[in-house]
Amino acid sequence: MPRIAPAAGRTGYDLIGFDSAGSERGDDPDGLMSDQTTRTLAADANAITDVFLVSHGWMGDLPAAKAQYDAWLTAMGACGADLARANQQRPGFKPHVVGLHWPSLPWGDESSGGGGSFAVPVDGPADPIAAVVDDYASRIVDTPKARDALRRIVMAAVDDVEPDQLPPDVVQAYRELNWEADLGAAGNSPAADRTGFDPEGIYQSLKEDAPNFGLFSGGGVLGVLRTLSFWRMKDRARAFGETAVSRLLASLMQAAPRHLRFHLVGHSFGCVAMAAALGGPRGRGRVARPVDSLTLLQGALSLWSFCDDIPGVPGQRGYFRQVLADGRVRGPVISTQSAFDTANGKWYPLGAGVARQVAFAAPGELPKYGAIGTHGVHGPGVSVTDLSLLAADRDYAFVPGGVYNLECSEVIRTGGGVAGAHSDVCHPEVAHAVWQAALAAA
Repeated sequence: MPRIAPAAGRTGYDLIGFDSAGSERGDDPDGLMSDQTTRTLAADANAITDVFLVSHGWMGDLPAAKAQYDAWLTAMGACGADLARANQQRPGFKPHVVGLHWPSLPWGDESSGGGGSFAVPVDGPADPIAAVVDDYASRIVDTPKARDALRRIVMAAVDDVEPDQLPPDVVQAYRELNWEADLGAAGNSPAADRTGFDPEGIYQSLKEDAPNFGLFSGGGVLGVLRTLSFWRMKDRARAFGETAVSRLLASLMQAAPRHLRFHLVGHSFGCVAMAAALGGPRGRGRVARPVDSLTLLQGALSLWSFCDDIPGVPGQRGYFRQVLADGRVRGPVISTQSAFDTANGKWYPLGAGVARQVAFAAPGELPKYGAIGTHGVHGPGVSVTDLSLLAADRDYAFVPGGVYNLECSEVIRTGGGVAGAHSDVCHPEVAHAVWQAALAAA
């Protein structure tokens, strides 16, 4: 992956790419980008003071990742008052940004040169059923048993795309696929936010929501596949964070001078990857040293992820509990929420694999299944301050070790389609909050 050159209004950044197995892509003629980044941080002559490690979320292929990072760094660069404060507070202030790319969009464009799409040819596949099976095998799991289950599901959709109920053989095929994907009953998902898989319940919820929501509408029988794709991609984010990002962070920290500060910023499932990097394998790893801030932008992870005891599940800790309990973030932790984020507000609970009647809480209550990007960080053992997003010239007075939920609906509100405002985070007001968290580190 290349170093992305500076442009008007934004700094340059390193772009480190990984494949679906979590291995760094070696397609740069100058060698692995991570090695180049490590050498840059270790060189005294570069005098870097702060490193920002940034991860995009689900539905991001390589061009989308570049576009998001370009827009985000432009928003960061528009915060002139924060940059002036940084230079005053830390003479010689020099940040270095590292953007991570992981293949979170099946059939996306993964060519670092911008070409070479995996898209289905415009002339159409010779066997459209095989094409759908291939597509979802890449999204969920690619084994002979999974392909057999997928073919049965797709064939049923051809016969009747939207029956009143799923046929028993389709329900069985879905259960086999769920098991083959190693999601099991509770799954491998962070914070155990998936306590069952009910294909019929999901199907009926999708049918009921389709006229107003439209997220999975038009898919009929295949709509349930999209929820499995969602959950599988979330698990990929966890695995990516626990392995590749955790190793990269450790390597960079070991190479960098002790005074250099590290800040982690994730968006959507990128928040899962960043929390997992701090948690380590199965949430039980270690970090070389605490990071100086953690930002969760419209986080697609459970609102109970960091708590001591998940309400309604006695004895079950949040998957990322150790991140806060062990002080692995010595600066502030901030998260953003928006009522206009339909990906988190409606997609996330449906993706949890539960029927609508148990996925959504009554007004004013916190749900059993809900995302940080909608509800914020909550749960026993976590002391949280709820705030509204401030203008870019106002001070939050964040304190090291504090956890802050920022209500951002007045700013994060634009977007259409299935995700709503989920990705509408590239605003100076949001970037200002990130700067304030970075500058509040002890």
